[in-house]
Amino acid sequence: MEDRNAKLKGPYTQRSIRARIEAFFLDNLGKVATREQLIEVATDPETGRQPENWHQRLSELRTDYGYTILSWRNRGDLKISEYMMPNAERRDTASKRTRPNASTWNQVLGQFDNRCAWTEGGITCNLRSGDIDPVGGGTVKLTPDHKTPHAIHAEVDPKDPSKWQPLCGRHQVMKKNYWDDETGWLNVVAIVQSASQPQKREVYEFLKAYFGDSD
Repeated sequence: MEDRNAKLKGPYTQRSIRARIEAFFLDNLGKVATREQLIEVATDPETGRQPENWHQRLSELRTDYGYTILSWRNRGDLKISEYMMPNAERRDTASKRTRPNASTWNQVLGQFDNRCAWTEGGITCNLRSGDIDPVGGGTVKLTPDHKTPHAIHAEVDPKDPSKWQPLCGRHQVMKKNYWDDETGWLNVVAIVQSASQPQKREVYEFLKAYFGDSD
């Protein structure tokens, strides 16, 4: 029986975390990789330092580089903290990300009191840079987020602070391309795809009742 588990074929000495994780997945197409393996691959080969933002680099491989990387949210046979790149094909992606200039970013940080602006259920995250994330762990670093998802409108004005907000790393990953904070746009299919199996079942049952489908 074929072994479905990824193997560390390194050493992975690429200069960036993203490049090391990319090389590991390309060495293990169709294999199941664990969170522990990804952290080991992402670890700086010279200093031995384990990065706290490896999951952001994983997200970039999906969104900026167009790779398909599956998790338990996408496939029922994967467990939590397991990942798989089924093939090396890359989707077309939006143009290179725009970032606010230094002056604009300082205005944005001041507007939000140097806190993460993510709001859900009426509760705002409010973590500051340097805080310890009580949920995801690691040290918080605030980064600029397009209020309109990059996949919809990549060319955001880098001088307009009203188009940006600061988010912590965990909420940058959560947002992905699901929400447009200016228009209220929702990528419903992507949200359902990333939901847990029980949540998918709940949506399925709701749609069956809504459309009157008894099959």
